[in-house]
Amino acid sequence: MVLTKEYRICMPISVEEYKIGQLYMIARHSLEQSGDGEGVEVVENKECFDEKHGKGQFTEKRIHLSSRLPYWVQAFTPKIFYVTEKAWNYFPYTTTEYTVSSSIPVVLSIL
Repeated sequence: MVLTKEYRICMPISVEEYKIGQLYMIARHSLEQSGDGEGVEVVENKECFDEKHGKGQFTEKRIHLSSRLPYWVQAFTPKIFYVTEKAWNYFPYTTTEYTVSSSIPVVLSIL
């Protein structure tokens, strides 16, 4: 038999304020990491609806990584190298899918 304990911490903000703050911090971090053609490119950012989770946010980003890779990896990767991130955020549930831009299709999904 497993004993499960649940603790709830009261926060001084509402869920709506948290969502706004989370979007702001993600956008700010993306801006700080971008520059010289590198960093994060937001392709699509829109509201979406799911029957199971309700209203949420869909975001598609391209994370350009060419100059952030080690030199030995840069030697055999194309100059235009990026990772595509597709995220469906239904607070507190999130599904994220990563796809690498290469000749070999690689997809990683995180639920």
